[in-house]
Amino acid sequence: MTEQIHYRTCPLCEAMCGLAITVADGAVKQIRGDQADLLSRGHICPKGSALGDIHHDPDRLRQPLQRRADGWHAIGWDEAFDYAASQLKQLQERYGPDSIAIYQGNPSVHNLGTALGAGAFVRSLRTKNRFSASSVDQLPHQLVVYHMYGHQLMLPIPDLDRTQFLLMFGANPAVSNGSIMSAPDIKRRLKAIQQRGGQIVVFDPRQTETAQLADQHYFIQPGSDGLVLAALIHTILKEGWANPARLAGFTHGLDELESLFERFSPDAVAAISGVAASTILQLAHDFAHASSAVCYGRIGVSIQQFGTLSQWLIQLLNIITGNLDREGGSMFTTPAFDTLPLGSKGNVGRWHTRVRNLPEFAGELPSAAMAEEILTPGEGQIRGLITSAGNPVLSTPNGQQLDRALAGLEFMLSIDFYLNETTRHAHLILPPSSPLEHDHYDVLFHNLAIRNTAKYSPALFEIDQNARHDWQIFGELTQRMSEKEGRIFPPKAMLERGLRSGPYAIQLSELAQHPHGIDLGPLQPRLPERLFTDDKQIQLIPPVLANDLERLAELLQQAPSKQLRLISRRQLRSNNSWMHNSQRLVKGDDRCTLQMHPDDAEQRHLQHGQSVKISSRVGSIEAGLEINQAMMPGVVSLPHGWGHCYPDTKLQIAQAHPGSSINDLTDDQAIDPISGNAALNGIVVEVEASE
Repeated sequence: MTEQIHYRTCPLCEAMCGLAITVADGAVKQIRGDQADLLSRGHICPKGSALGDIHHDPDRLRQPLQRRADGWHAIGWDEAFDYAASQLKQLQERYGPDSIAIYQGNPSVHNLGTALGAGAFVRSLRTKNRFSASSVDQLPHQLVVYHMYGHQLMLPIPDLDRTQFLLMFGANPAVSNGSIMSAPDIKRRLKAIQQRGGQIVVFDPRQTETAQLADQHYFIQPGSDGLVLAALIHTILKEGWANPARLAGFTHGLDELESLFERFSPDAVAAISGVAASTILQLAHDFAHASSAVCYGRIGVSIQQFGTLSQWLIQLLNIITGNLDREGGSMFTTPAFDTLPLGSKGNVGRWHTRVRNLPEFAGELPSAAMAEEILTPGEGQIRGLITSAGNPVLSTPNGQQLDRALAGLEFMLSIDFYLNETTRHAHLILPPSSPLEHDHYDVLFHNLAIRNTAKYSPALFEIDQNARHDWQIFGELTQRMSEKEGRIFPPKAMLERGLRSGPYAIQLSELAQHPHGIDLGPLQPRLPERLFTDDKQIQLIPPVLANDLERLAELLQQAPSKQLRLISRRQLRSNNSWMHNSQRLVKGDDRCTLQMHPDDAEQRHLQHGQSVKISSRVGSIEAGLEINQAMMPGVVSLPHGWGHCYPDTKLQIAQAHPGSSINDLTDDQAIDPISGNAALNGIVVEVEASE
């Protein structure tokens, strides 16, 4: 038996951790962290260790499956491509182009072939009904930077390795390794801030794994982040601590800010947010006077009713203190493959959903509207759906409603290698190659990393002659939908062109000779040259965001809520819904538990470990109760991605550890009205003992 070690980048999350994979006799024997990886420095999480489990998973689909009256049948690839195209065309001929919708899941952006190959297929559909995981995740980030900096992907990243003050809202990078901040080995990086005399402060309704590492953690009522951020801005402006420094020379609107935030004093927001006025005053002083500081908010901020507004306030806080585009603050990357000049800057409101009139952004409609667009009869009703690397039954709000909607589709195509809770409704499943069978380069996440690096990983295994890569599947479907034959270009060719034309003019052949990556240096100031606004100015006060302060101010008139509010939580051994078919990741105690503060449990006469019923406007589920001091009183928490209890799936291990889906409780009608992003956090629930 001859063993070889191959070095790759883990494609499972944004961290881009380096892996050292030991292979013998065509099988993965061991996966460890790559000690020489320039970004991750040997760090690895449990998910990376399980990458081989996906590749060897007996439940992973390896050939096209067609659903017929008597069950699933394997068919050939050409037959499958022809069948898919004919069904899609027939629906569009009968009902129009918008009768077909497409949903693209989170793994799409972690796959080189999908990231570079899916666009042509989506365009060939000619439909306005495009949905993705963006609108149950980071859409507020994209909308804010589109309005302020002129491009939806011009996302500033915390300069984590040089900052002296890290202020976080609704973020748990100790588990996520960063998100819209690719930062592997995060715990050591956070400790390094403290070792150089810096400070870490976390606001979260739960004492998360990150909060436990911080210097200070403050509980905050779900959905009130905007109030505390507004009060910080109010205080810094009122006290004369604002100092935008060089940013003032290319920023519109600085003189108008103080009047906008006059009513959001620390005293005014304290009761409703649960954060003491004295805490806000002290933090405003410390943040404004730090030698470098950065405010960072992530998914807990985005998936709430004030998600877009709160992300805007985070940008304002960094700008007025001069901490945008400077060392130790919030900075922009200089990626080797610079996708920003090539991609869409973004557009807003060119069309809307039929039922609720929700606007598109960057060509996509809010996923919270997908089920009602399928279920509501009339012109423009969705009759067919394509899902790509997504499981929206478990990952979008009111999942049971979507499950019912999918059952009534006239045709559904899924590009996925699992028969899961969503793809079980498909009439045809086209399974792509495994992550170890295709080349890898993080086209998006090098744009979001805390340091400029580049790394290319060639395929570890050759695919079977009866298998297809994602890019081949999209290419074949595109040709049939557009009725134009031609060469289907592999993503490697596009990657090579992108690297050559990038700021470092790197040759792919050169990059391939550095299996641990190439270090391109720390983040550097990029403004105003990097701005995509027409006048090369930061638009500090976009009217649509400033106007939403009126809605935020309405909270100041409300009494503190006594209802239980539900928030989600991320877990180190989970990745949304699709990593639960690995035994090493689900073994041990049940992790799909409802966490509740002891006082709330005592009031309801509930005991640790008992089964409880959790109910919301849209449904109810059961879960084991975990009484935990880490929870803020009045707030309960369930993890995201569970609920493997549907029939007719092929996920043996996941079905043996089903858990319950939090998205059977989240409300499809609850959205951030500015972006249309789903408001998955802060849902009102009731909890009682199960019968």
